[in-house]
Amino acid sequence: MDNKPAGTRQLKVARELQRDLAEIIRSKGMAAFGGAMVTVSEVRISPDLSVAKVFVSIFPSDKQAAVMHLLDDNKKALRGELGRKVASQLRIVPEIDFYLDSTLDYAEHIDELLRK
Repeated sequence: MDNKPAGTRQLKVARELQRDLAEIIRSKGMAAFGGAMVTVSEVRISPDLSVAKVFVSIFPSDKQAAVMHLLDDNKKALRGELGRKVASQLRIVPEIDFYLDSTLDYAEHIDELLRK
């Protein structure tokens, strides 16, 4: 995906996917992710709507690697559930790739530096 601005349809689809994926992950509960809280912070979708980059923030941060591994292992099942939710709106359910959103860690690091 390049850096040109996303179109209106792309943004609408990305927001809908973010909402639906957040609901799917929330419905699984924290126990499914080893007690970690998983938040879908952003979704970026390719111009042809075939690939969605899903950014997640994970708390506590010491569980990030394990949760990212779980998300990647269950990518196919999550995409299937997403497909059932968006079937009436999209012809093709995008492939989903999970990325760690590190903005919370960055903010925490800045906060620590400011306290010194």
